[in-house]
Formats: sequence, C-alpha cells, structure tokens
Amino acid sequence: MSIYKNIRSGIQQFVYKVIDPGVRVAVRFGITPNVVTTLGMLGNGAGAAILVYAAMKQPEDYTLIGWAGIVIIISSIMDMVDGYMARTANLCTTFGAFYDSVLDRYCELLTLSGLAFYFTQTGHAWAAVTTFLSLIGSIMVSYVRARAEGLDVSCSVGLMQRPERVVVTIAGMILAGFLQGSTGFDTLWFVYVSQGLIAVLANYTAFYRIAHVKKQL
Repeated sequence: MSIYKNIRSGIQQFVYKVIDPGVRVAVRFGITPNVVTTLGMLGNGAGAAILVYAAMKQPEDYTLIGWAGIVIIISSIMDMVDGYMARTANLCTTFGAFYDSVLDRYCELLTLSGLAFYFTQTGHAWAAVTTFLSLIGSIMVSYVRARAEGLDVSCSVGLMQRPERVVVTIAGMILAGFLQGSTGFDTLWFVYVSQGLIAVLANYTAFYRIAHVKKQL
C-alpha cells in the first residue's frame, strides 16, 4: 500500500509541475479556484451530454464515446487545478473546499448517469446495472469519508478514490471509442470492464472505510 501511495504522490507532483505555469497565469488574470471548479463541472456535463446524444443519434458508432471521454478527462484535470491554485496562491477558503467537494459529486453523477443512459438506450441492460453499481460505490466512498471527517476521523484509506475512478472510467471510454473496428471484438467491452472494476472496488473501498472508522472509534 505504501508503494501505491508513493506512486500516486509522484504522479500528482508531476502533474502539479506541468500545470503550474498555466495556474500562475490564470491567477494573474483574476481567475479563482471556484471558477475553475465550475468550469470542470460544466465540462463533465458536456461529456455526459455527448453520451446522451450518442445513444440517441449514433449508437452503433462509438467515436462519440471516445470524444466524451476526452472532454471529461480534460474537465477532470480542473479538480487538480483548483486545489493547486487555492494552495499556491493563498486562495483557500472554507466555502471553496465545500464547493469543490459538492461539485465533484455532481461530476461523477453526470458522467456515470450519461453512461448508464447510453447503455439503457442501446439495450445493454447488464452494463447499465453495473454502471449504477459503480455510481453507488463512487458516491458512498466519498460519503463515508465525509461522515467520518464529521466525527474527526481521518478516512482517506482505500484504493478506488476519485482520481482512480476517473482514470479507469475515461480509459474505458477512450479505448472503446477509438479502437472500434481495429480489434476482433466489440470494444464497448472496455467500458463494461471499467465499470465492473469500479463497481467492485469502489463498494469494497466504502465498506473498508466503514471498518476503518469503526476501528478508529
């Protein structure tokens, strides 16, 4: 677990170095972390809208799923940008932390609801059920942590936290969208597998956190 944390931390530090110049320019122009947070949520909403459009207009062509994934991953980077901006520019506020947390939940709800709608409309019932389970696990991981911290218990343990969920979801969407026709199977399976992985590990993480809180209390 410590190796995993070190790798995760190393990736974060690398991303911070990459986004640092852009963040400093944005601060000079008066852009605040809350604006960045809002833009990220709107981007996730746009990605979900692309999925809805794809389900209704071109369900057999997965290209739009891939483009939705790209829009969502770019928007999700905002989640790192707003926090880094708040810390480095001394713009941290209690409301900002609250606002960021709330909009993070909206982002996940929009993305996974968009996928579930796509699966429902295209007749992939089990994939839709799996995505709903993924959504439940994703929300509960965050909810358990919030309730624990309300009891003054640190609860950031577990594997499938939001960055990991975003990466797994987007990887499945991009692979499905841009590898269609180049493999010998239906590439939508990339999305099935990604959601199945999150459904299992996110819900496991939620219960693992419950056990952790019980132990701490």
